[in-house]
Amino acid sequence: MSKKVMQTLLPLLAAMLLTGCEKKPTTPSMDAVVVKQIAQNTAQCDCGVKDDGGVDLSTVGVCWSTSPKPTVAGSKTERFENLRTFTASLTGLTANTTYYARAYATNSEGTGYGPDATFTTLAAMLPNVSSSYPHHVTTTTAQLDGEVFNEGGAPATRGVCWSTSATPTIADSHSEAGTGVGVFTADLTGLTANTTYYARAYATNEGGTRYGDALIVKTMYGTVTDIDGNVYQTVLIGTQEWMAENLKVTHYRTGDPIANITNNTLWSSTSSGAWCSYNNDPANATKYGLLYNHLTVTDSKGLGPAGWHVPSDAEWTTLASYLGGADIAGYKMKRVGQGIDADNSCGFTALFGGRRDFKGGFDDINRLIDIWSTTPASGGYYVWQLNVNGNGFSKYDASIKMGISIKYDASIKMGISIRCVKG
Repeated sequence: MSKKVMQTLLPLLAAMLLTGCEKKPTTPSMDAVVVKQIAQNTAQCDCGVKDDGGVDLSTVGVCWSTSPKPTVAGSKTERFENLRTFTASLTGLTANTTYYARAYATNSEGTGYGPDATFTTLAAMLPNVSSSYPHHVTTTTAQLDGEVFNEGGAPATRGVCWSTSATPTIADSHSEAGTGVGVFTADLTGLTANTTYYARAYATNEGGTRYGDALIVKTMYGTVTDIDGNVYQTVLIGTQEWMAENLKVTHYRTGDPIANITNNTLWSSTSSGAWCSYNNDPANATKYGLLYNHLTVTDSKGLGPAGWHVPSDAEWTTLASYLGGADIAGYKMKRVGQGIDADNSCGFTALFGGRRDFKGGFDDINRLIDIWSTTPASGGYYVWQLNVNGNGFSKYDASIKMGISIKYDASIKMGISIRCVKG
């Protein structure tokens, strides 16, 4: 072979030899994952790349399944980085379940996987649940609020159970209210009028059932309707039938309107009956009823539904005595919930709607409720009071407010709640 030919072929042969020695890119290979921090619904995996296949990695992660050899077509984590080691968090797992997990990596040649690692999530714990307060109580129905704070690692079915026994369970009457964490409301149905029930929230997952505190639900005795068409639930306490809601009528029994006075000066100077809502806000009227001056109570046109009346001091005393005395009656009369220490076992369902003073100013909402009586005191009329704190049901002379003596003509202009009693 001539020298000239050799000079031409040698570079070609060298290039061929060099090309033949270059490593051809392949799919990556991965180490086995190390599974740690296993909980009911989560776990973590430490991962390593054994061989990147000779080119940069575009994606790394972990895939998992309840079947062997999971792939990226199922549940997976993704990191779009060229990493050699990394940690992946697995979420959305089911408690007390065996999983298979393996690391993967993707390059221009495809996706490669490591060997399977198996692990079992922790068993579910009991959920955390609390009972709130009963509301919208009628003769045959009621509602009770609850809250699930933690499902315990598995989906929890929540609801309310009730019975006439003190510790109802889901083996008794119950209603479901969906699943998940958060506040919920459940309906109590098929109740008997004028009956004391116990109800409590519950939550059930695969670990079992947990209950909130049992609360008293006293069903109503009946209803009564005023001239405006407002329908009030009523409750039987001893021999007395009481409205279980504050009065909110705006007309006398004759149909004549009661003045709605919002202006403070006009409120303090009026010489006739008047009503207002707390802070002149209609939303407060819906929740707490209306506030009336005592001139409304004594007006000859009559106040409240036919056959019902504003109670005397003696009738309030009868109620308190039936409930064990004025020192403890309040505990049994106040609505349960919102941190209030009470059980409302008699069904009176007192709400703390505040009052309006004789000068027109509003105060004490969510702190107390004052309720008129028809009985004269030494300088005005007796008012019965329930306070958010304490168990008592006390009375005071309306001409004495906060220890300061005021004139009779001013005391009767205080804006105070009214409850009617039948008879």
